[in-house]
Amino acid sequence: MGSLKVTLCAGAAVVAAVLTPAASVADAPGGVAVTPSAPTRGAEVALRVSGCPGRTATAASAAFVTDAALVGADGTLTGGTRVRTTLTSGTYEVTVACADRRLRGQVRVGAASARPAPPPASPVAPVLAGGGGTAPLAAADARVDGPGTAHAVTGLLLAGAAAVAVVLRGARRRRGTD
Repeated sequence: MGSLKVTLCAGAAVVAAVLTPAASVADAPGGVAVTPSAPTRGAEVALRVSGCPGRTATAASAAFVTDAALVGADGTLTGGTRVRTTLTSGTYEVTVACADRRLRGQVRVGAASARPAPPPASPVAPVLAGGGGTAPLAAADARVDGPGTAHAVTGLLLAGAAAVAVVLRGARRRRGTD
């Protein structure tokens, strides 16, 4: 009776293996999940990638404002980015560059809703650094607003008076009349 059970189980396993189609390269373990599944233009999206060796990866798509930096461990990486506001509704490819492989997924950008979108939680695009609010001041001609001749003469007179005071004070100390 025991060998009959083993034979039937082995036969069922062989039939299941024969009838199951072989996985292609596109069906390799791993995948790209985008949350929400159908974001609208300008929405924040979270990415979750499984089956990616290493601790970091980059997800790129024409639908994203910037590439998403993904971090994690144990083959699961997460990150986030924002969907471009200038897109039309449709499906866009997402490519994840891992340590030694590329994973592909899709994001379906839906139509914008009738209700107004909440204010962005983060900048829409990278900030151009280099001066911030001082840029208009740096563009102005410094010679126009800088010190003139009157300022220079006043500074020289004050420096001369300070030098005379130091010399007189030193002369008094040497004579001991202080």
